Amino acid sequence: SMTVPVYIAEAAPPHLRGRLVTLNNLFITGGQFMASIVGGALFYVKDGWRWMLGVAAVPAVIQFVGFVFFMPESPRHLVRTSQISVARTVLARIRGGASHAEVEAEIAGISADIEGVEEGTWRELVFSPPIRRALLIGCFLQALQQFAGINTVMYYSATILRMAGFTSEEEAIWLAAAVAAVNFLFTFLGLWLVERAGRRKLLLGSLAGVVMALALLGVAFYIGDERSPALLGTSEPGACASPGARNYTSCHACVADAQCGFCSNGGGKDKPGYCLAAANNKPDHGAGASCEVKDWAFDYCPASDGWLTMVGLMLYIAFFAPGMGPMPWTINSEIFPLHVRSLGVGAATTVNWTTNLLISMTFLSLTNAITRAGTFWLYTGIALVGWVVAYRVVPETKGKSLEEVGRQFS
Repeated sequence: SMTVPVYIAEAAPPHLRGRLVTLNNLFITGGQFMASIVGGALFYVKDGWRWMLGVAAVPAVIQFVGFVFFMPESPRHLVRTSQISVARTVLARIRGGASHAEVEAEIAGISADIEGVEEGTWRELVFSPPIRRALLIGCFLQALQQFAGINTVMYYSATILRMAGFTSEEEAIWLAAAVAAVNFLFTFLGLWLVERAGRRKLLLGSLAGVVMALALLGVAFYIGDERSPALLGTSEPGACASPGARNYTSCHACVADAQCGFCSNGGGKDKPGYCLAAANNKPDHGAGASCEVKDWAFDYCPASDGWLTMVGLMLYIAFFAPGMGPMPWTINSEIFPLHVRSLGVGAATTVNWTTNLLISMTFLSLTNAITRAGTFWLYTGIALVGWVVAYRVVPETKGKSLEEVGRQFS
């Protein structure tokens, strides 16, 4: 995740650099879509999860062979390590129809940019004002990408759909695959726009749409909670004995408790019912709980308006995929000077995965602590503040050489 955008940025011509880094993101989202299809197909296979993990080794082996035997070093790295003749050969090869004079001019530009510059250090990354500014912008964009909730949606899409009232696990898995398909298809839009609209406009437009979609998801879950089937009582035989269960008034409150499940009183799962003790996702017969399979709901509440959540998810992904998905990686690969580029992108990538871990670990806890609607409105607020900050600090890098981008921060 760190080296590929850097390599592409260092090897690509300025007028195609953003498109090629975005193309990398397109293949990532395409891989996610294919993985969701494979996962859906293996849902019907016994112990299919083992195959899901094993099949992932195939593209990894193909990548390994390609990287080791067919991919040259980037021209900028070769010039920096004084391998000028090799850099010239590689540059002529990857530039295709470029003339000898054009190759020499690019080699000269790279050489001039790194001449007399020592290898970068962490101290310089933190204490040099122009480089520190690039570092703060890069880390901010990577953190914002995660705090806007993308991997909550990607990791928990099937769970979110179950929360919205889609009762079948099979249905939720295939709808999650549809979310991955939208992510893949709308990345094509980013590929088309990145060199036309520019990084900054694409980032801000995408983030504005993300804010609206997150707000809609909050509204969808708020409506779902308000319409959650009511509980008829908490003292019937087999009632959930979890602390606080006697205070539950709706299906949503009941199923949020891992020791409880909802049993409708007949006439359909979306009708009022009882909060019963649960064991292994089923009524706990040992505690006296009894419920027909057709009336039982363990980790979701039946709802007739789950379509609004599905619309919110689709809009979220459609807005996120063209801009907020690839642009943090594209901009990070461009804003650091060559001698600290690997350190800067490494630091920003660390921020990305750290915040990814934080968001993915806290999502379900947040839904219990501040409700599902409150969780998505929290993400809305973070994304809105992020839009204001991005508007003030993120520069445009479209059409500039990496050397020219670096001089913007001087």
